[in-house]
Formats: sequence, structure tokens, C-alpha cells
Amino acid sequence: MTSSTIASALDSAARDVFDDLVAWRHHLHSHPELSNREHHTAEFIVERLRDAGIDEIRSGIAGTGVVAILRGGESEGEGDKRLAALRADIDALPVKETSGVDFASTVVDNDYPGGPFPVAHACGHDCHTATVLAAAHVLASVRDRLPGDVMFIFQPAEEGAPVGESGGAQAMVDDNAFADHTPTMVFGMHVVPLPIGMVGVHVGNQYAASCMIKISVEGKQVHGSTPWMGIDPYPVAAEIISGSAQIYRQVPANDAITVSFGHVDDVGRFNIIGQTVTLWGTIRCLDGADMTAVQDKLRRLAENTAAAYGASATVEYLQDVPPVVNTPEWVNRIRPVIDDVIGKERVVDVPGALGYDDVSVFVRDFGGAYFTYGVQDAQVSAKGLTPTPGGRGLASNHSPDFYADDDALLDYLRIFVHVAYAHLAESS
Repeated sequence: MTSSTIASALDSAARDVFDDLVAWRHHLHSHPELSNREHHTAEFIVERLRDAGIDEIRSGIAGTGVVAILRGGESEGEGDKRLAALRADIDALPVKETSGVDFASTVVDNDYPGGPFPVAHACGHDCHTATVLAAAHVLASVRDRLPGDVMFIFQPAEEGAPVGESGGAQAMVDDNAFADHTPTMVFGMHVVPLPIGMVGVHVGNQYAASCMIKISVEGKQVHGSTPWMGIDPYPVAAEIISGSAQIYRQVPANDAITVSFGHVDDVGRFNIIGQTVTLWGTIRCLDGADMTAVQDKLRRLAENTAAAYGASATVEYLQDVPPVVNTPEWVNRIRPVIDDVIGKERVVDVPGALGYDDVSVFVRDFGGAYFTYGVQDAQVSAKGLTPTPGGRGLASNHSPDFYADDDALLDYLRIFVHVAYAHLAESS
């Protein structure tokens, strides 16, 4: 079969399944689930994979993860067979949605640790999941012409498992998800506020290394009217937060880093100075080699600031995630495929970002690449990225206003299936 013939078959099948893709995306969007609680989502995925006739489906991996295998009909021998993996993350966020779409989430999780929380797909994982499901249907329709096998990875807890639980990409590896079938490439794309249908490519660290910060400041509880009789942990916490903003000046300025705090726990009352204040935050380092230095400096800041007030501070770093590294070799293999699918003018170079994505574990262990894909009413001009006049504006990932244009997902799907086929065809 000629390359043009299989390309036409893939594109035709993508158009045929597109209405289902949109319907699946709307269903998932309306029924979001938080990290490590994606039970309905996993059931939905398994049902759609069965509908596609996928050969092997494993669920319950690392809790709610799903891995499926489609066996191609043109591969020669098991030893020569390539295995192209397409990855989607499936969890949602504790965000109250204000996107205004008619399929917006109204879900509230009353049982999640720290909750109740409103829940929304404010990062686009509904798009990722529905598209990789659609890719399974497209590739299954040409299975007899695939020169290798395809794996579909539906990963839970990309946003981070609750503290004390394991989850995410590393947990899937640790749960032997790939012991019997080892991918020879993992590919994915994250939907972002770029112009509709634009692919962002970065050679090097696409996304940053990350860790969670937990700092517990211990003082001495006392009545609010007599602070001198206790040790107030609140000024300590405030100075740690303020001082952390200066850490960037203590490491070389070659690569971006950031230290941010997003949540504070205490056990006080309006007239009680509490015993303990706990700060929760994150460190991001575009170059993972900077992480240890930043962690050491934040620990020193916390411990010494607490000591100056007669308090104490305990610093823990949790949920380490390596950076997403797109090597030149993999970019040079995958980018020309995308150029052919949507046109070179829609594939652009973008800088690395301080977001994180634990697809980095798969890309590191098995090879492949992870790019970004535009789904919003935006344009690139001399002023940079700006909203399209008369459009819906720009809404960042994790914003309650985040949205994704349904029509953008057809080319998104086409890219997934063409990249998978091209990887298999390289060895044929």
C-alpha cells in the first residue's frame, strides 16, 4: 500500500469518527473526576475500546489507569515489531467551571481529601482522552495494514495524587503496565491557548521539573490577646512566602525557576494563635539540574526564618516529576510527519514552559515526544499571542474559563494517528 493510500484511509476514518469524538469529549467534560478517582472515566474508556475491537485491554493499573493494545496485521515477527504508544491523561481539577459551554461541569466531589471540591476539566484532559479513544477506532479500522502494534495509554492522576497516595505515570510503570509490552515511542500533545490548529514544538525541555512543597511551621498556641506568651507561626509563614520570591536570584539565571505557594492550612481561630501553619506549594525548574539547589535554599530559608522567631520549620518535598525532554532526534522524526498532515506553516517553535506533565516519565523511559496544540480563538502578531477579535478570548489551562474548540480536534486526531502509523512504518 502506498503512503498516500494509507494517509487517505486514516483521514477518512478520522472524519467518520469525529462526531463520536466530540460526543465523547462532551460526556467526559460533563462528568469529570479528580486524580485517582477516575472510576467512571475508566469504565467509559474501556467500553469505547471494546466497541473498537481493541485486542487487549487492561484496567485498574495504578488504580484507574487503562492500557490497551491493537495488534497490526502487517508486522513480520515479534522481535521486529514496533509498538507506538499514544498517551492521554484522564483526570480533572478542583475548579468551579465558568466556561459558559452548554456541557459545562456542575460536579462536586464531597469525599475527596480536603473537599468538598467543584470539579472541572479545566486543563483539557477531556480532549486528550476523547481523541486517543478516537485514534483507537481509526487505527483499528486499518489494523490489517498496520506494520506493527499500537498502545493506548490512559493515565490517571497527572495533576498529582492526594498526599499519601501514589499515582500518575511513575505509578503505572511501577505497576508493571509495560512489563509485557514495551513501547518504542510515546507521543502526546497537550491542548493549550494557542491559535486553533497550531502545533507548538520545543527541542529540549518542553516542560519543567516539578515537586510539591510541604512546610510545617510549629509555634506555641496562645490566646490572641497575649501573643507574647506563645510563639506565633503566622509571621514565620508570611516571611517564608515572601522570601521564597527571592530564591530565583540565588541560582544562575540561565534557566527559569519559580517557587509558588498555593494553599495554607492552619488550626487556629480568630482569637487563637494556632500551634501549626502548613504551607503547600510547588517548585518548577526548566532545567532539572537546578532542583536540588532550589530545594536546599528554600529549606535553609524556612528553617532559619523559623529559628529567628523561636519557632521551628519542617520542609518536605513530595511528588517529584522530571522535565519533559524532547530530544532533537525525536523531534526530527516526528515534526515532518505533522508538517505533512497540517502544513509547515501551522507548526511553530515555542519556548519551554514552567508547567509540568508527568508524561516525562514515559518519554524518558521509552522515547518519543510531547508537543502542544492550539484550541482557542487566538492569533500571533507583532504583539505576541493575542485574542482573535470577536472570539472567546484567551483562557489559560487551570483557569475556570478554560475552553477548547471542538472543531480543532479533527486535525488533533489526524496528527495522532499519522504519527503512530509513521513510527510503525519506519521499520517496515
